[in-house]
Amino acid sequence: MSAVDVALSSPFQEESVRSSRHSSNNAPLGLCTNESIVIYITVGGSVVPMRVLKSDSIASVKLRIQTCQGFVVKRQKLVFGGRELSRNDCLVRDYGVVNGNFLHLILKLSDLLVINVSTTCGQDFEFHVDRHQNVGYLKRQIAKEGNGYFDLEDKDLFCNGEKLEDLRLIDDINKNTADAVVHLVVQKSAKVWAKPVDRDVELSVVAAATANWNENPQVKEPTRDLQALSTKNKNSPDVLLEPIIVNPKAKLPQSLWDLINSALDGLVKGKTPIRSSEGTGGTYLMLDGSGNKYVAVFKPIDEEPLAVNNPQNLPLSPTGEGLKRGTKVGEGAFREVAAFLLDHPKTGPRSFSNGGEIGFSGVPPTALVQCLHNGFHYPDGFQWSPENIKIGSLQLFMSNCGNCEDIGPQDFPVEEVHKISVFDIRTANADRHAGNILVNKGENRRTMLTPIDHGYCLPEKFEDCTFDWLYWPQARQPFSAEAIEYIKSLDAEEDIALLRFYGWELSLECARVLRISTMLLKKGAERGLTPFGIGSMMCRENLNKESAIEEIVREAMGARGSRDETEFLQTVSELMDVRLERLLKEEEEDDKK
Repeated sequence: MSAVDVALSSPFQEESVRSSRHSSNNAPLGLCTNESIVIYITVGGSVVPMRVLKSDSIASVKLRIQTCQGFVVKRQKLVFGGRELSRNDCLVRDYGVVNGNFLHLILKLSDLLVINVSTTCGQDFEFHVDRHQNVGYLKRQIAKEGNGYFDLEDKDLFCNGEKLEDLRLIDDINKNTADAVVHLVVQKSAKVWAKPVDRDVELSVVAAATANWNENPQVKEPTRDLQALSTKNKNSPDVLLEPIIVNPKAKLPQSLWDLINSALDGLVKGKTPIRSSEGTGGTYLMLDGSGNKYVAVFKPIDEEPLAVNNPQNLPLSPTGEGLKRGTKVGEGAFREVAAFLLDHPKTGPRSFSNGGEIGFSGVPPTALVQCLHNGFHYPDGFQWSPENIKIGSLQLFMSNCGNCEDIGPQDFPVEEVHKISVFDIRTANADRHAGNILVNKGENRRTMLTPIDHGYCLPEKFEDCTFDWLYWPQARQPFSAEAIEYIKSLDAEEDIALLRFYGWELSLECARVLRISTMLLKKGAERGLTPFGIGSMMCRENLNKESAIEEIVREAMGARGSRDETEFLQTVSELMDVRLERLLKEEEEDDKK
């Protein structure tokens, strides 16, 4: 992704920019009223003004950015004051945006790729290719731009060892790599690599991969014990990847050791982590020793959104709070690990015996690790050294054919949507959108969904709970008997103890949210409510109207007095029962109509 600054300027600033940069094109800005705000989008050093009304919605602002600059709406994220403007139907003024404030625009990659060609004789070329073109077109462009240095008409292109036919689409190759990076090898004549760009916006967030994956004579195969705490390779002193184990009794399962050592094997063999184009923080795809496949995803805590080393150039959080209300910068990795620990397998609560097993909701296996490599993001002027180790979450890479945003929910199995709804309700997920649910085909071509990106689950408050699946038709179907049985088995106190055992002592506020959300899920499922009915109680209808669960908590706090936490939760339970019975009656009346 690319970070682009957006400034809401005062009339004085507006006139200054108009006269110095765009005086010939900005005459209409002089007609702005007190109800309008002038937005200045900074792209590659140039400033493009755009006027919006205070009464405009976030969606309309994004649409105007698309109309003005061509950045497609679904590729945009807006951040203001350390908070993502994620509710598209809310007004600009609902977020407190006034003249003189600064917003940040985060852009996903467009359909263009910058193709870099390096020949064996040292010549370098660069040109743009649309990802919807085919391999034949790519070969013709390479031959054309080569200016006689090489002829590819009778040569072959390879990707990860696979020969690419001329009619194959670049986008098809791109999907198979599970990221917006295409790795290409030109047989004999040259080596080629590609990285995406946002039209004329230069992106530095995607690392180019070398053409020859298997040649790195300077790195030798390491010898190590799979269960050794330190997996640092003696032959590669500048590479380190090992788990962080707070409690010696909390042993990692073999599957997580295999994951860690597979990613380490790639590092010591010279396979540089590839920074993903997705997300608002630093997310790195880790390759195995062969360089032919991704094995893990690493997210350093110092590169989280609003953190000190964020690669998207987002500002530091002024209060330490994350992009979502009730979260803290630097805790995303802990939440990623907690999401895996709390996603219990159907065989029972997570334990040593099933530690690496995929849980009911399908959260990929995840561990807290420390990693050392010069391919990560560091501040300008930073001198890399072995003392600067990154701490973050390491998650199993899940192969996929896209995400729910790309495909749409119409053909998703009901049980696949429900398993994710169970997880999101229980953990009060503040960032569940269609883009962080992966889609894959399992046995018999059955569609399977995998939830990822859980750095904003288990917040300290319910304010930013959002579930995209809430408006999918599957959410209005009742839970299956299997799902209800699983929900009955959940125990918030056991979950809190489990996280403590693995080293994360939840704050009072986080523990309270987990207890209340688990309580709501269990009570709602027991009464036969659908995921939509339960989830609707947790999500706000708009930015300024409290959700039902927030109202319940506020009422319980008002009646609390000097009572302890146990009595407070009992009051919440009683108030929740009243709300749920009311909701059931409303649903019954709607059914009669």
